[in-house]
Amino acid sequence: MRLTIALAGMVWLAGAASVFAPADGAQNASGSHVRVFVIFATVLNDRGFALTGARARVRRSEEKKFRWEGMSDHQGEVAFRVPPGAEYEMTIEARGFKTQTRKIDAREDNQSDLTIRMEPRAEKGTGGKP
Repeated sequence: MRLTIALAGMVWLAGAASVFAPADGAQNASGSHVRVFVIFATVLNDRGFALTGARARVRRSEEKKFRWEGMSDHQGEVAFRVPPGAEYEMTIEARGFKTQTRKIDAREDNQSDLTIRMEPRAEKGTGGKP
């Protein structure tokens, strides 16, 4: 169990570093910053508690391949910096829960704050009842 938690923490740290690290071209030649859109999500379990280790992936709505990926931290939070002016789709997966998908419109404003309450997956062999 400790190894699993340690591995999840290392994966989260690696994801957080890539999410918040400045990308190439983060500043233009005049030294001003390039605009970004922030997708911030809080992932909760079915009882409303923070869900640690949920896998979140983001892609542009018209694309098939996910470009950004991260894990929710101990407070159930995950964030991504993406280019503004597009529509995005975020998919959240966690063991024992149904996959959730949300659409994000990054054409206006500069941030999207989401709260995602995961639904338990029906257990096998119970006739579909949780």
